[in-house]
Amino acid sequence: MDANYFNYFTEVEEHFQRARGTGLFLLSTLDWALIEQWKNSGIPLEAVLRGIDAAFEKWKTRRNRTQMVNSIAYCTQAVTTEAKAMAEDAPRPSRQAAPPFSIDDLRAHLDRAAQALANANLTEIAGSLQRLSAEAENHYEDLEQLEQRLSALEDKLVAEVRTHASEEALFNARRDVDSQLRPYRSKMTAEQLSMLERQLLERRLLEDFKIPRLSLFYIR
Repeated sequence: MDANYFNYFTEVEEHFQRARGTGLFLLSTLDWALIEQWKNSGIPLEAVLRGIDAAFEKWKTRRNRTQMVNSIAYCTQAVTTEAKAMAEDAPRPSRQAAPPFSIDDLRAHLDRAAQALANANLTEIAGSLQRLSAEAENHYEDLEQLEQRLSALEDKLVAEVRTHASEEALFNARRDVDSQLRPYRSKMTAEQLSMLERQLLERRLLEDFKIPRLSLFYIR
């Protein structure tokens, strides 16, 4: 597994803040969903960081810079360009790196999620998480495979939440997602927008039902 794999979100957030040069800047829900889209699409962390730098270099050449860059979505085209450039290079051997969390952190993450799902009467998925927690030592040896298992469970979880969401809740969630994406529609491809809409909608529904994210990227 590549070095910094589980630091993907943190690395991008900190790099964007440094490029923006205004100290602490809190990313929006849209920003986090976009980063997650890049991660899920297999875009290397290095391509994202290069893209951010390229986008800000372009911004600095503008005559009118009174308006700050207030979303990582501004960097979308540059990140896509860098990802394509890296894909054309010869593949590099992956570097191995220790995960930035302990096996106790892993167990606690799985146990918290299992308890939250049990409280929400999602007992089948809660049971799966409890079994993964009980076998944490084995899974700690292959975190990439565990992440794949958790992604599959989260897909199932989202399907369950969609089933139980009211028509009004789905309407409000879609309206909010459309509002967030409207300023950036001209800067993204139809495929990017479709993926981002889906991820934002899933995030919103999970938040509404107070369901935690299962991915190892959310270990705290």
